Amino acid sequence: YYTLRQLRRRQKRYEQHSYGSLEALAQKKAKIGRPKLPKGEAKGKIVPVRFAVDDLKAIAAKAKAADQNVSEWIRSTIHASLEA
Repeated sequence: YYTLRQLRRRQKRYEQHSYGSLEALAQKKAKIGRPKLPKGEAKGKIVPVRFAVDDLKAIAAKAKAADQNVSEWIRSTIHASLEA
């Protein structure tokens, strides 16, 4: 059996928790990061490729000589190969 005092304490604790959660819901935080692009506007698809260590060193050297990063060099080399 609860006394009236105990019931009020329980009710007060419940109200505090409810109020705190409602307050948290009321204050929406902005999501971190870039917003998602609409469908069809993404840059492209990611294709995972595995290179041997020696091949990767040679690719990195060629990319550096062409003043490009590795991804740019691979793309440009593939484009040139497709156009030929």
